[in-house]
Parts: sequence; structure tokens; C-alpha cells
Amino acid sequence: MKKYLNLFDFSQKVNYKTEVLSGLTVALALVPEAIAFALIAGLSPLTGLYAAFVMGLVTSILGGRPGMISGATGAVAVVIVSLAVDYGVEYVFAAVVLAGILQIAAGVLRLGKLMRLVPHPVIFGFVNGLAIIIFISQLDQFKANDGSWLSGSTLFIFLGLVVFTMLVIWGLPKLSKAVPASLIAILAVFGLVLAFDIDTRTIGDIASIQGGFPPFHIPQLPFNLETLQIIFPYAAIVAGVGLIESLLTLNIIDEITETRGRGNKEAVAQGTANILSGLFSGMGGCAMIGQSLINTSNGARARLSGIVAAVMLLVFIMFGADLIEKVPMAALTGLMIMVALGTFEWASLRTFRRMPKSDVLVMILVTLVTVFLHNLALAVLVGGLISALVFAWDNAKRIRARKYIDENGIKHYEIYGPLFFGSVTLFNEKFEVLEDPDEVIIDFRESRVVDMSAIEALNKITERYHKVGKKVHLRHLSNDCRRLLANADAIIEVNVLEDPTYKLVVDKVT
Repeated sequence: MKKYLNLFDFSQKVNYKTEVLSGLTVALALVPEAIAFALIAGLSPLTGLYAAFVMGLVTSILGGRPGMISGATGAVAVVIVSLAVDYGVEYVFAAVVLAGILQIAAGVLRLGKLMRLVPHPVIFGFVNGLAIIIFISQLDQFKANDGSWLSGSTLFIFLGLVVFTMLVIWGLPKLSKAVPASLIAILAVFGLVLAFDIDTRTIGDIASIQGGFPPFHIPQLPFNLETLQIIFPYAAIVAGVGLIESLLTLNIIDEITETRGRGNKEAVAQGTANILSGLFSGMGGCAMIGQSLINTSNGARARLSGIVAAVMLLVFIMFGADLIEKVPMAALTGLMIMVALGTFEWASLRTFRRMPKSDVLVMILVTLVTVFLHNLALAVLVGGLISALVFAWDNAKRIRARKYIDENGIKHYEIYGPLFFGSVTLFNEKFEVLEDPDEVIIDFRESRVVDMSAIEALNKITERYHKVGKKVHLRHLSNDCRRLLANADAIIEVNVLEDPTYKLVVDKVT
């Protein structure tokens, strides 16, 4: 029987000590990040913690990538913040549930392979835009409750604690990586504030996170077309952004572990997790690059680490709320600034001179759309479309023809390069219909007929030769081309040994 969970698959070697300790470490590091992302979205910290628990548990059990950690993320927080402000948390829950349904549909329809079509400059722009948004969002922490900027000793204390947090996160990994630096930094700032009785804002000043087991909660809103019109755009963006970030993280973990995850299965798991998160008072989320890297760097390779992380996080919520509420906001601000700095792809700036100008343009455009429109899905879509158009233009110029007349007086056109909508004009210009001999052979051994525009171009070129009483033969065309060409039997030389058969490469589920 095929095993899907692989939790207690004894044919697979699992280091249970490593898995448990890694899961505990991830759980400790999840607490501040889940709270911080919930605050970015303008929601109660508890919604971020509940989302981290539900997302982490479900995806660890059902996901397509063992060792990957999911939870509340900045990408989702940025998307839903306007929905939370304009309509309230109930609409957020409903949007998260709908996003989960869309993600399951994507997995069932096997759309996970579409991640391959996202160009690298688009990914760079997406990540950089997200980092900038997270950084800008932290500037609000330097404001008082009335919206005015902090000043005097209050500002200097807050700024000092933020800088101290950042220095610990930056410097500690150079000494030891046994425990996440973010966790140590928060504990250090926590201890410093308590030891010297420093008056600074804490999580408890923002909202209480005292909670128990995530309560089952059906969103309290009217179930009508108007509600659907409000939540659907946000749900679609959450679903798209969540899948993009999750599949991107899956690919990164695949490279590190030298194994292969299952993108479509991960899409279904992410969708299921978001549905349950929305029904259990969570803000929703997706795979977390940072936490997943922490987990794999600790040596975790199985599903057990993610399950332990989720369960321990619930223990913290139910029994450690009093302590968490005393965590200084300055520590979280410093953490999120470091997350933003770490997320930004600084290497992309160093490659500006070596990258094609079109790739630089795409990366900058995606970043700007992300920052100013807060629409990560639109940014990826725009970047993908521009990259596709640039690719089409470049390939449109690559079609060429080698011409010669053989000993029998037959003229040959050997076509090189793809024939598609962008290259049909240049293709038509290659032929000298009136000057050619009575018999012509067009050879597509080194070419690929791509679309209907190319098929129509072939029909027209054969018609041009027939109008002047000349015979034309087409060689090395695929079966699908032969079926679509008019009068194919009369003009195509079929060679079953040499003619190509184009097939779509699909994922093999193992």
C-alpha cells in the first residue's frame, strides 16, 4: 500500500530526536513571527498564532514536502490588511476559506507545474517588494496611539531596543546556531526590560493573546452575491500568492535536501489548511521560507518536526499567554526589520550590469507594483506577461531558412527556429515564390510549429505556390500539424521514422 503520510514509515530512516528538537526550536521561533504578521494585517495576535498552529499541523501531515513549515506569513498579511480595515475580521475569515477552496482546485487541476513558468526576475521582484512592504509597515511602530511620531526619551528607548534586537539577530549566528537567533534576541530584550524596569510598549498593550484551543467559528456575515464580490478578489490574491510562495519554498527545500516534493499535493494541503484556519479563527497563510530553512538546517527531513512545532505552539498559546503578552514591541519590530533585510535579494542588485535590460525592467516593475499596489499576485502576473512578450519577441527574430537547389532542380528551404505568431511575418519573407523552380521542399526538421498562427502561415504559403502552378512539399511535421493543415495529404511527405511527435512533459506522481 502506498504511503502518503510517511510519519511512521519505518522503511524510511527518521531521526526522532532531531525531529522533535527541531520542531521545538521552530515552535519557539514561530511565536514572535506569527504575532508580528498578525499585527501587520491589523488583526489580533491570536489570529496569527491560531493560523500558525492550524497551517503548520495540516500541511505537515498532508503536504507534498516533508520538513516544510507553514503558518501566518507577511505575504498574506499584506494582502488582507485592507480587507480587515474596511470590512472587519469576519470577512477575513471568509476570504481565507474561499482562498483555500481555490488552492484545492488548483491542486486537483494539477496547476502546480505552472510554477515553472515564473521567470527568475519576477521572483526577485516579488521577494524584494515583499521585503520593502514589511520594512515600511514597521515604521508605524514608531508612532504613538494618537498617530504622532514618538519623541524624546520614549523614542530613544524604543529605537535602542530595536537596534539591540537587530544586533543580536545579526551577531549570534556567527557564534552559535543551536537556537534561533530571533528567539534569543526577543528573550534578551525581554530580560533587559524586566531587569531595568524599562517603560516601553508590550504586546499586552496592543491586545490580549490569552487563548485556548482554536474555537470553531463560521464567519458571521451575509452569504450573498455582494459578500462574494467583496471577498473574492482578496481570496484569489491570497490563493495565488500563497501558492507561489509555497511552491517557491518547496523548490528551495528540494535543492537543499536533494529530494523532490510534490507541488500539486502541496497545493491541496495548503488549501485544506487555509479552509480549516478560516473556520478556526486563523488569518490564513502559506509556507514560510525562514522557518522551513531553520527546520532543514537543524537536520529535520520528516513530517514529525512540523507536527511537533504545531503542537508545541498550541501549548504556548494555552499555557504561556501571560509571558508572551509581556514581550516588548521593540523586539518584534527589530525582528521584522531583520526579516525584511534578510528577505531582500541583495544579490539581484549586484547582477544589474550582467542581466539583460528586459530582466532588470521586469524585476523593477514587479517590485514597484508590489510596493505601491500591495497586490503580489498582480505583480507576478504583470511580470510574467512582460517576460513572455520579451521572450516571444526574441524568438520571433530567430527564425531563419537555409536555401539551396539540389541536383534534380528542386529548391529546399531548411527552416531553423520556432514558427509561431511572432515569427510568421519573417517566415513569409524567406520565400521567393515567383523565382523558385516548379518544385519546392520546406523542411521543418530543425523547427517547431507552435500555434495556430503558424498553421495558418503554412496554409497560406502553400496556397501562394499553388496559385502560380508550383508544387510544394512539407517535411518533418508533427501529427497535430498534419491534422490541422488544409490539403495535408497532397503537400506533406510523411516519414514515420523521422517526423516528430510532440508530447507534453507532465509531473510523475511518485
